[in-house]
Parts: sequence; structure tokens; C-alpha cells
Amino acid sequence: MAARHPAGLLPGALEKIGAVASRSGLTVKTIRFYCDEGLIQPSSRSEGGYRLFDEGVFAELALIRTLRAMEISLPDVRRILEARRSGICTCSDLKARIRSKAGEIGEKIVAMQNLQSELFGLLNSWEACGGKTPGS
Repeated sequence: MAARHPAGLLPGALEKIGAVASRSGLTVKTIRFYCDEGLIQPSSRSEGGYRLFDEGVFAELALIRTLRAMEISLPDVRRILEARRSGICTCSDLKARIRSKAGEIGEKIVAMQNLQSELFGLLNSWEACGGKTPGS
């Protein structure tokens, strides 16, 4: 019996989209969408026409998930993946985008903390209205 790859695949083995979805935590529909958008490509197709993916798809899906969590647009994600595959470094562009997104997240955190403080202040200053409660 051949030794299995640490991630569960035999080296060089290909997986169908359902197995990729299961391992990646994404839905089959999402992976098909990423294929249709040109973000990922199957390594080949089975005789039955099923998309087959190699182990490298998992790193790309993880990167896509991270970039999308940063609200980076699909066209920008596509460019980043293409640059990554071609070996052309876009580190400065990506670092600038990440830095910008981190700043935006920081601003959102401050705004949410301010809202939370306002809500706690409202609760702390709340006076019972003295009216009837529901059901009484």
C-alpha cells in the first residue's frame, strides 16, 4: 500500500470538486464560481468531465479566502493569483493593499467601540418608565 501525503492525497493525485470542497471548507458552488471567474483552474478533467484539482488548489483557495475577507475585489484577487503563478512579484502592491485594509479595519474597530460605549451609556442612564410591562 502506498504512503499517503500528510494532507491525505497521494503525491500527484487529483481530487474531484466535492472532495476539494470538503477539505477546504468551501461549498462546491463557491469553487465552481471561482473556476468560472478564472481564479482557479482544474488540473484536468476526468473521463466523465469532472473537474480534477491537485494539492496546489488548497493554497490558492486559502489565499482567495484571505483576500476576500479583506474585501479585495475579484479582479484584484485574479491579478494577485496570476502574478503569483507567473512569479512576477507584486509584493509592494499587495503590502500596500493589506496596509490600507488594516487601516480601514482599525477605523471600523474604533467606530464600533464608540457605538458600544454609547449603548452602554444609554443602558446605564436608562430609567424605568413606570408603565405596564407586557402581559400585566
